Amino acid sequence: MKKEERLLRFRSISAIHQAFGLPKPQHPLVSLTLCNGNNPFNVDKVPSYDVLDFYKITFITQNGGRLKYGQHYYDFEEGSMMFMAPNQLVGTSYQTNDASSYVLLIHPDFLLGYPLAKNIKQYNFFSYAVNEALHLSDQEKEIILSVYHIIEQELNSRVDEFSQDVIIAQIELLLNYANRFYKRQFITRKAINNDLLQKIETILDDYLSNQQSLYKGLPTVQYLSEQLHISTGYLSDVLRSLIGQNAKQYIHQKLIDKAKEKLSTTGLTVSQIAYELGFEHSQSFSKLFKSKTAMSPREFREQFN
Repeated sequence: MKKEERLLRFRSISAIHQAFGLPKPQHPLVSLTLCNGNNPFNVDKVPSYDVLDFYKITFITQNGGRLKYGQHYYDFEEGSMMFMAPNQLVGTSYQTNDASSYVLLIHPDFLLGYPLAKNIKQYNFFSYAVNEALHLSDQEKEIILSVYHIIEQELNSRVDEFSQDVIIAQIELLLNYANRFYKRQFITRKAINNDLLQKIETILDDYLSNQQSLYKGLPTVQYLSEQLHISTGYLSDVLRSLIGQNAKQYIHQKLIDKAKEKLSTTGLTVSQIAYELGFEHSQSFSKLFKSKTAMSPREFREQFN
């Protein structure tokens, strides 16, 4: 019988442990579970989709994992990591008996009173889609494992006044390593990312040249990410690694380039150019143009007269 698709929100770590048939967590606000053939998820007891009120960091140490995200399934290789922030909709995980993964759950309340409570939102990979997972080298995998083992040991030992300090320090170390390894992934996949950059340029050129902006307004980061089937966060980080600009800055630069072309080769007024590019108000266009070029559109045009 086909499993009925249903959505359930998990507000506590204890609730998700119970739903997945896992042992009771050692701490109500943080848990680390090794899921393998000896300690598997009970997928028959969980919903097709779930929304969590806490952070989830999954580290697949052995091949065989599958995850449903949206309407798609993604297979993950050994050494993959996925980062999910509170309120993300995620599908049920499936793994074979020979698969193995660590699942770290962190309730935001566990971080209260520590700088990480605010700083964790600066790690962009929590907004990446699941198919933009981090893929670790053997050396990187060993580093991540060592951090997980320290967290595991701390959770399984006697709780004292230093326990939370140590665990949070290890979580922050884990996130900083992930940040470093993602930067490495952008570099090692430079050929793929350069192809992505060409696609972005083509999409924006078509959008502006075919006057889609007349009907749809200014091109947005969300529009680009939808055309490329990647998340907005991943798009910005890839562009930043390639050209030193995020997606919004890159869009602005393309708008300025197109504006310069129209100002120097047509007799359109500044207001007409602003309208064709998708600006609702010509003042907004002039303000952006001056911020990027240190001169007004009219001053730029006068150079060609």
